[in-house]
This record gives sequence, structure tokens and C-alpha cells, in this order.
Amino acid sequence: MTTVTLIGTRLAEAGVEFVYHGESSACEGCPYRDQCLNLTEGHKYRVESVREGANTLDCAVHDTGVTAVEVEPAPIRVNVASNTAFAGSRASLEGPCPHTNCPSHEFCEPAGADFDEEYRIGEVVGDPPHDHCMLDRDLTLVEFDPPVD
Repeated sequence: MTTVTLIGTRLAEAGVEFVYHGESSACEGCPYRDQCLNLTEGHKYRVESVREGANTLDCAVHDTGVTAVEVEPAPIRVNVASNTAFAGSRASLEGPCPHTNCPSHEFCEPAGADFDEEYRIGEVVGDPPHDHCMLDRDLTLVEFDPPVD
């Protein structure tokens, strides 16, 4: 379901994905609060389109202002245990990983997914980007469906 919101003009391009982090202290007293703060904190979104003819509005958080866009919840690519990696099944993240230089780190600790939550697997992508997991985990790269608000 598409939602109209305001985001920083640097992010306002179709296809850009971001995790909504909620209200900043700089938002206090802003006349556009209701249009900006209408997403679910911690969820990942994809810009579907920039509203045609939308004005750039001044913003205390975004130095180049904000503009109106249409967003949809976005799937999240993650590594899960291979024995749970089936489209339509539910899975959770395996847990934190200290190996930040690993090519799979962004999929083991993805933005927009929590370790204590279960998500529905929408698609099995395949092998993860790493050759060997330094924690000896047997992992498969999948896409979690966006959480339902």
C-alpha cells in the first residue's frame, strides 16, 4: 500500500530504499510533522515516485529540505539458517556478527529487521556473498516480506 510522506530531497528518487528512524528532536514545532512522521519506526521503505509538482519545504533535519514522495514497505534481504530458508516459511535472524568486514555482514545484521522478530520469507535468493562464515553458520540469502503495520 502506497503512503505519501515527506523525505529529504537527497533521498527523493524512485527506487531509493531507507529505514525510517522516527522523530528527531528538531521536528518539534514543525508545521509539516503530520506529513513527515506518518511511517512506522524501524521499517524499511522504497520510494515509488516523487510527487509531480511537489514543492521543496524547509526542514530543520534535512539541509536541502523535504519533498513529497510515495513510498511502499520494502522487502529486506537477509541471511538465515539454510534449514529454514523456504519461501512462505517464517524465519528470524541468526544473531549478531562481530565480523564487520565480511561481505555478508549487511545481510546478517540488516537495517530494518530485528533479531527478536520472525518474518515471512517471500523469496529464496540463494548463496550468501561470503565464501565461508566465520561463525560456522550454514546460511542462505533470502528476502523477508515487509512487516505488516
